[in-house]
Amino acid sequence: MAEYSRVKTTKLVLKGLNKGKRKKHKDKKRKTDEEEEKPDVMGGWWSVRCFGEITGTVAIEMQSNSYIHAMDTGLFTVGAPHKDDEGPDPPEQFTAIKLSDSRIALKSGYGKYLGINSDGLVVGRSDAIGSREQWEPVFQDGKMALMAANSCFISYSDSGDIEAKSKTAGDGEMVKIRSCVEREVKRKDDIADEDRGNVKTCEINYVKKFQSFQDRRLRVNEEDKSTLKKARMDGKFHESLLDRRSKMKADRYCK
Repeated sequence: MAEYSRVKTTKLVLKGLNKGKRKKHKDKKRKTDEEEEKPDVMGGWWSVRCFGEITGTVAIEMQSNSYIHAMDTGLFTVGAPHKDDEGPDPPEQFTAIKLSDSRIALKSGYGKYLGINSDGLVVGRSDAIGSREQWEPVFQDGKMALMAANSCFISYSDSGDIEAKSKTAGDGEMVKIRSCVEREVKRKDDIADEDRGNVKTCEINYVKKFQSFQDRRLRVNEEDKSTLKKARMDGKFHESLLDRRSKMKADRYCK
């Protein structure tokens, strides 16, 4: 019976199982996730990942570090490659204008809107936005293609022009829209800005937010802040802050 008990409580170990390798695998997975979250930025121009990020001045990267380049003839080509710390040249910069929840218009530095002609060539000769000057960015699996008004995707032709003739999006139709608009940093938590930092910093933040400032002086309660630390641990931090501000008779909501 004693032998049976010993066998029953013995921990099952699978053949070939190596704890060290499993830990290494987790570290590798974590490293991969961090690399995926790393923003794609070239010379201060970042790659958009969704339609909502397309606004303001943009550039369209057709090949690695090479952008669609506007020519004074009204046609477009792919410009010379840039270094990693260089952004697109002025002829490679366009203004994106949202037309709907899925379509945009693009205006070149020559003041003309990008569209397509009857041959499927991308041209920039229109002074107004018509049906041919509407574009639809299509996102899928972390990649993007740009569909023209003829329901074809743009690509770089053998003759050196930008055209929209393919009904399907393959590797040759993959592009990146880069923006230089300053992005809002997205935090992974929902903590309010006023609640970040130690208790002293938080109290000052809330005083600045709610104080009436009649005499333009910041009035902070000088009592011992150890009670605030305890209140923070007990989940009564904001209530304690309110009590302290009410004693100063300076909070416009505590009078």
